Amino acid sequence: MSAVVGNTGDQVEWSAGARFAVYYAPSRESVWWSAGSAWLGRDAESAERCVSPQPEGLTRALAELTEAPRRYGWHGTLVAPFRLAEGVTQQHVLEATRQWAHTQSPFALPVEAATLGDFVALRPADQNGEANIGAVAASALRSLDALRARPSAADLARRLAAPLSERQRALLIEWGYPYVFDEFRFHMTLSSSLADADERATLVAWWLAQTPGLGPLAVDHAALFVEPAPGEPFVLWQRVPFQTREVK
Repeated sequence: MSAVVGNTGDQVEWSAGARFAVYYAPSRESVWWSAGSAWLGRDAESAERCVSPQPEGLTRALAELTEAPRRYGWHGTLVAPFRLAEGVTQQHVLEATRQWAHTQSPFALPVEAATLGDFVALRPADQNGEANIGAVAASALRSLDALRARPSAADLARRLAAPLSERQRALLIEWGYPYVFDEFRFHMTLSSSLADADERATLVAWWLAQTPGLGPLAVDHAALFVEPAPGEPFVLWQRVPFQTREVK
């Protein structure tokens, strides 16, 4: 059956077609969660709509520019969405994620706004942060990969038809996603694909002005997100703390 959204607990039941993902999401009490959810116009944890800001200089409403990331909620991917392998239950996913998270240490991640291709995102501001968050993502993928259903031959062929490098094709075949390990680039998406360079520049400038006051991201937990059925908005199901909540 489909699950209710909002403040969901261990007992909520997701449909057989649900996909699970391990994301980074700022803590609910943080200014980062408020700012990102407002920007996208949706709180993925409470399912509430949020009032978005309107940066000066835009000729279109911000909501038009953030339609794609709004469905996924405010997050940065650690383990991309996957369906459960045969015999794996959602409780197995929760327990395995909690066990993995207990092995991780918190850290602070400075970020900056940038254009990545034709969309706008937050990314690590330095190589040390890039390495730290990359190590978290690699550890999560290795620890949780057994939970993932392998794609059908038809699905794999469809994914391999995308423009990928040979390395990315090999990663897709082995790990179900091409942008992992050395191909992983942590980011928190702030826009849909935008052809207009001026729109992208306006969004980057707005966030460059905001990030100094928001400070670094506190990476002290992961979050299990769920897509209840194909095409539905992702919801934040469970926050899974690292071994301590203190950020050093």
